[in-house]
Amino acid sequence: MLRGSTTVRRTSGTPAGAAMTLTGAVALPVALAVALSGCVAEAPVTPTASSSPSASPSAAAAPGVEPSGEVRDVATGLAAPWSIAQFDDGTVVLSERDTARIVRVGESGALATVTTVDAAAPAGEGGLLGLAPLEAAGERWLYAYLTAADDNRIVRLAVTGTGESLALGAPELVVAGIPKAGNHNGGRIAFGPDGMLYATAGDAGDRDAAQDPTSLAGKILRMTPDGAAPSDNPFAGSVVYSLGHRNPQGIAWDADGQLWAAEFGQNTWDELNRITAGANYGWPVVEGAGGQDGFVDPVAQWATSEASPSGLAYVGGTFFLASLRGERVWGITPDPTAETVEIEAYFVGEFGRIRDVAAGPDGALWFVTNNTDGRGDARPGDDRLVEAALRPLGEG
Repeated sequence: MLRGSTTVRRTSGTPAGAAMTLTGAVALPVALAVALSGCVAEAPVTPTASSSPSASPSAAAAPGVEPSGEVRDVATGLAAPWSIAQFDDGTVVLSERDTARIVRVGESGALATVTTVDAAAPAGEGGLLGLAPLEAAGERWLYAYLTAADDNRIVRLAVTGTGESLALGAPELVVAGIPKAGNHNGGRIAFGPDGMLYATAGDAGDRDAAQDPTSLAGKILRMTPDGAAPSDNPFAGSVVYSLGHRNPQGIAWDADGQLWAAEFGQNTWDELNRITAGANYGWPVVEGAGGQDGFVDPVAQWATSEASPSGLAYVGGTFFLASLRGERVWGITPDPTAETVEIEAYFVGEFGRIRDVAAGPDGALWFVTNNTDGRGDARPGDDRLVEAALRPLGEG
């Protein structure tokens, strides 16, 4: 298990000479920037002691967690799994990108096909992508983001039964018209603490569309469970929530309800961003921290060889970030003051490409590998759903 420290950038609002608190002894090609209030980053500075906190710590924030080293296979024999979804009763389902199957994971790890989403048209990086359950007001739904013949779209399937009796109804359209391509389809969906559905949409190979607020490409989208634009969205009548994204594939909320997102860069920097309504994250004008007016710089950035990030999960005060090309899970623990960020790398090269991460049972971390997606080296049992035990950060 590898742990790594990083180089540092400071942002507006951080005194000159201040730096992040980082742990570990192995330097990795990662650059960070603390986003205190969505400010634009300034030039890199030499790491020194951390500055005195100026913000009040969140009472809800946890001190952070890390893998303890104990791992086990929950399920094996998956085909390019893309998303982990868990219902309130503990039933777990996964999406498979290329088969368009939604599979249930039994207690013994046995896999059962619940349904195949026939509207999906898998090709390249498209297919059946993100899943998100919704259980509220006596209704149970499973939402799915998929690449169809002509576009990317979000559908929902009515849920009945639990466990082995789980069944899904016919897909109902929620939103259509998200541009598609052989790559850069985005595809992650999740319900936020505000009850709204959020979705990541890639630029679908049209770089300039990411800066066009009338296009759904290169955006993070926010909508009601029925697919309508909420009245408090930043662009009236539109589901666009933020713009200037290349190919975001991970979204998660911290203990204070702040939205964060992970994004594939092009050739230089992958990003982790704090997302605010109406903000512009720079693509294609800026990749990584550019320090340009009008664009929000990332909280953290990695060389693309070290990340290629997909799923993102917040567990016990730490964000865990699945990395495909980087073949690892990154742990990012923001200090409750929002003044420092601690970053560590786990499972480097141990499991190959990692597509999604999620909170597992009993405080554990779950993740799925992606070595059968055409870009990895499949190993016996791939692809697999893995459980990693967690412990308080720094106890190892």
